[in-house]
Amino acid sequence: MSEYAGDYVAPPSLLKDKIILVTGAGDGIGKVAAKTFAAHGATVILLGRTTPKLEMVYDEIEAAGGPQPAIFPMDLNEARIENFENFAEAIDQEFGRLDGLLHNASLLGQRTPLANYNFATWQQVMQVNVNAAFGLTKTLLPLLEKSEAGSVVFTSSSVGLKGRAYWGAYSVSKFATEGLMQVLADELEGVSSIRVNSLNPGATRTAMRATAYPAENPKSVSSPEEIMPTYLYLMGNDSRGESGKHFSAQKR
Repeated sequence: MSEYAGDYVAPPSLLKDKIILVTGAGDGIGKVAAKTFAAHGATVILLGRTTPKLEMVYDEIEAAGGPQPAIFPMDLNEARIENFENFAEAIDQEFGRLDGLLHNASLLGQRTPLANYNFATWQQVMQVNVNAAFGLTKTLLPLLEKSEAGSVVFTSSSVGLKGRAYWGAYSVSKFATEGLMQVLADELEGVSSIRVNSLNPGATRTAMRATAYPAENPKSVSSPEEIMPTYLYLMGNDSRGESGKHFSAQKR
């Protein structure tokens, strides 16, 4: 069962004084989410592997008058638990807590039958989409506990709810993402103020979408800006009490 909050209208100061981490913040949905969170008052921590892209997002947030963001370059494919621990320590020293965590970074991998799937590519997709998400969440939980209402949002997909041919490691990784979300939400229920949900962006105009559907007209699908209401809802206090649920950013 999928929840829908795409009609949500966020007040301008919805995220005022909140500290929110966005992974994959240099491009696509992550970039737009970071800018949108900042526009609603959040101090955004930009995590990504390409520093010049993160710097561009940083500059755009500053130019728009948002709170000064922070940049943390990290290649999630190469990252190990020590990197996540050092990262958590840096956030603790600079901010003292974390109010929101958007797991946006994902790899598509190959679109091919499992019989032909490259094992190294499979491992890479699982590392970025599942293992890194787990490692980051595990090390950041103590900082999220320091928030009055911490929110963890995992990025899901329709192929993480029903397997489809040729989606390979990406599909399997999104099934794992749903499981990770549900297990964590169940563990925290009644003992923590942290809420944990998954969010399927749906068909959105991104580079990943263009790779997956090369023949598709980009104008036939939603822009990242159009799907932001659900992202804002899940990061803001209006979604307190919502946990262990799968949200869809689009009705179709």
